[in-house]
Amino acid sequence: MFSHVAGAVVRALLVAVLIALPSLMVDQGAHEASQIILLIAFAAGLLVFAEYWAHSPSIIEFRFAAPYNRIKFIALGAVILILSIIARGGHDPSSLALLLTDLGRSIGGLLDFPYSPVRQVLLLLPVHTPLEVVDFVGIAAGLSYAAALVIIVLFTLIVRILGWPVRHGAFNVWMNLPLFDPTRGGDVVQKLQREASINLSLGFVLPFLLPVIAAVMQGVIETTSVLHPQTLIWTICGWAFLPASLVMRGIAMYRVAELISAKRRRAYAQAEQSLQAV
Repeated sequence: MFSHVAGAVVRALLVAVLIALPSLMVDQGAHEASQIILLIAFAAGLLVFAEYWAHSPSIIEFRFAAPYNRIKFIALGAVILILSIIARGGHDPSSLALLLTDLGRSIGGLLDFPYSPVRQVLLLLPVHTPLEVVDFVGIAAGLSYAAALVIIVLFTLIVRILGWPVRHGAFNVWMNLPLFDPTRGGDVVQKLQREASINLSLGFVLPFLLPVIAAVMQGVIETTSVLHPQTLIWTICGWAFLPASLVMRGIAMYRVAELISAKRRRAYAQAEQSLQAV
């Protein structure tokens, strides 16, 4: 019981620190904004604690199927930390910030080719955007998109090579998919495959579609507020990691559908053998 509560507390603290990290590291002189972010961090931490303290999940999927959520959290945390260090280096330069800036600029340059998602993000910037902001957006988009591709490839290898999620024991579909309703939409395997296809399609399309939506809404959103480092960090990370999460969810649901189909085949084979024995 104590370890269960301690695990929930640790996860809640990690989520709260992650949300507050850009505000704590990037000084913008906006005390009110920092207070709002700290309040959001506290609320998110409280939500995560309630979710992991409860024995049955209500929102978080694949809670008992590590490392599905850990991969996303570690990758997102690493990118946010790196981008916060780079943004802080703009007014408080350090050797680490310069090293990470050069690394991010190289990765962003590799992914900045015609019609790439990174190029689409850069094309959203207004004509008179300062060069340092353009440089930071290219670095942030390149690092975020590269990290998103890495976690997709890594999770695919974990599924196909390491046998996720049944390598370390039985997999409970209903405990790991609390938002999935098996009673609607016909056969559960077909419904899982259909939702997996939708998630995969959205995951591959959104990196290109989100910049288009942002371009349409440029007249509604105040551009100067979006170009602040904190806002840029979260906006670009959301642009990269939301599609990656959908792709991972699609892969996971296809895998669950495979497991259910395999279990059905074994059950049918055993039933047939039983009938033949009789």
